[in-house]
Amino acid sequence: MNRKILITGGAGFIGSHVVRFFVKEYQNYEIYNLDALTYAGNLENLKDIEKRPNYKFIKADITNENEIRRLFQKYKFDGVIHLAAESHVDRSIKDPLAFARTNILGTLNLLNSFKELWFNDWTGKRFYHVSTDEVYGTLGNTGLFTEETSYSPNSPYSASKASSDHFVRSYGETYGLRYVISNCSNNYGPNHFPEKLIPLFINNIINNKSLPVYGNGNYTRDWLYVIDHAIAIDKVFHQGVNENTYNIGGFNEWKNIDLVNLLCSLMDEKLGRESGSSEKLVTFVKDRPGHDLRYAIDANKINKELGWKPSVTFEQGLSMTIDWYLQNSEWLERVTSGNYQNYYNNFYSIR
Repeated sequence: MNRKILITGGAGFIGSHVVRFFVKEYQNYEIYNLDALTYAGNLENLKDIEKRPNYKFIKADITNENEIRRLFQKYKFDGVIHLAAESHVDRSIKDPLAFARTNILGTLNLLNSFKELWFNDWTGKRFYHVSTDEVYGTLGNTGLFTEETSYSPNSPYSASKASSDHFVRSYGETYGLRYVISNCSNNYGPNHFPEKLIPLFINNIINNKSLPVYGNGNYTRDWLYVIDHAIAIDKVFHQGVNENTYNIGGFNEWKNIDLVNLLCSLMDEKLGRESGSSEKLVTFVKDRPGHDLRYAIDANKINKELGWKPSVTFEQGLSMTIDWYLQNSEWLERVTSGNYQNYYNNFYSIR
């Protein structure tokens, strides 16, 4: 079946893996990657597929209502996988309005354009909204987030994502929009911009910089290898039931300090350093406001209904992730220096 699929945020960390998977897996699809190329959008993540005949990059901002409407009218996208978002909690604390603009208004622009295009015939159309487990708030020492867990966001980031989830559902109820939503746990893997914990600490260890751990390091997260997430997104998009939510998690909880200790041990081994060297870089810093104690996903629904489960253990995935960063030191250097932002002009200006 020939389809025209729009993937928003496709130059970002998770988005680039999803774009690559769809371009390679569905050669009869036309895959459109829409990204504003802000600080976390990097087209170098997709160098291996940028010349594929079923791939097209579109530089645009989802907050630009007129531009988004024009693109939907021009290309007639029959499927949307919406990943574009501001996603860093620390940044949301400093600038919550930026998160409201992108995550709420940007999502509304996409919903409106999709609705206007297909309102009279939803057959074969699907809007897939990719969200986060942070919308559920925080857990105590026991329990898991399920698809029925009440929303209780505690940061401007999670509040903006919760709002966008609600808008997607409301368009289903009000306009008949065919949609699916997924809420996923923390991702890690190749091509991750070094502001989040794992890539930041890998880069800092390489450069013998301090490893800032919030509070006492006992915050707990569920971790998922990003390629496993891309595979889950494929299954939800093609096989998920309309008007359903699917929680995607790694069945893989780690306290931050235990994760950091494992990362330090693996880095010492791979860099040929004396055991314990990297742990000496750990520095406990003042906690951030509204820090959620624990996230943990119950992913049994997607496992039972769609047959998905993680393909690697955390230890395997973390080892592969470290190897990727060590083997792609030029990518890491360009990202940390900001030089990666020249790639769009250098490559696309000559096409």
